[in-house]
Amino acid sequence: MSVTPLPVFADVQAATERVAATAVRTPVLRNDALDERVGAEVFIKPECLQVTGSFKIRGATNRIAQIEDAAQMRAGVVAFSSGNHAQGVARAAKHFGMPALIVMPEDAPAVKVDGVLSDGGEVHFYDRAGESREEIAAEIARERGAVLVPSYDDADIIAGQGTAGLEFVEDLSARGSVLDHYISCAGGGGLLAGAALAFEAMSPQTKLWSAEPLGFDDHRKSFAAGEICRIDDGAQSICDAIQTPQPGGLTFAVNRARVAGGLAVSDEQIKDAMGFAFRHLKLVVEPGGAAALACAMFDLPEAARGKKVGLILSGGNVDAGVFAGIVRG
Repeated sequence: MSVTPLPVFADVQAATERVAATAVRTPVLRNDALDERVGAEVFIKPECLQVTGSFKIRGATNRIAQIEDAAQMRAGVVAFSSGNHAQGVARAAKHFGMPALIVMPEDAPAVKVDGVLSDGGEVHFYDRAGESREEIAAEIARERGAVLVPSYDDADIIAGQGTAGLEFVEDLSARGSVLDHYISCAGGGGLLAGAALAFEAMSPQTKLWSAEPLGFDDHRKSFAAGEICRIDDGAQSICDAIQTPQPGGLTFAVNRARVAGGLAVSDEQIKDAMGFAFRHLKLVVEPGGAAALACAMFDLPEAARGKKVGLILSGGNVDAGVFAGIVRG
């Protein structure tokens, strides 16, 4: 049985040039009100300002850019996603002139569905409760001869997402600063794994933490147990972007030796963080994208108090009505 090689830092470095074809380099922001609220010196990388509204364009571009077979390019790509990866794949496929079909849940936010359609992507809806998106996507890919682009458990996806971490370290280094702690949302764990490779090579003193909603804190449980753990059946959260049942096999293999531990917050705390970001940072952040901010505000490790803490606001794709209801409180 073949074993899939784990990505390494050199893969993240190689991804930077490919990712630059579609993604922008998001800034690093500071805010005095946030420092006071958290009790630390906080640095923010707002991937909610990224092309398509989330970091997912990075991994999608890195994967799709490496498709060179002419027949596969004509057949295009297939992906499964609740929205942010879907939009990243659709935009990257459009950039490289390939068709894209995305398997999305029937309850996916309209703003994410619209994002796929506006980039020329095709959407196949499925029932989140009764159907397997992985099986549906795999079958469609086989029928079309298309390339399946996973949302997180893929070495090229992980390396592409890692460019966000690489930029974070580089931009802080240019300021003469180094993070003591870094917090990243974790759905399947691709963003965290890519950043872990970058921080290990470029800022090894930085301690890394996953951020998740309570009920979907499979990374926190897995890190504590030392093995992959699933969430309990029936778990619910407003964080549609990071509702994965367990860490990916590849991502956990990367993260388990490089991440200090997991943090988790309630949906109400995540809503509070979204409101804070809107009022004080002037940023629109979706629920899953606010997980790291919420953990900094409500579940910060004691060792991080008074230290330099970095976090990524991973996405800003949220339906207007939902967002307005949350920020009105």
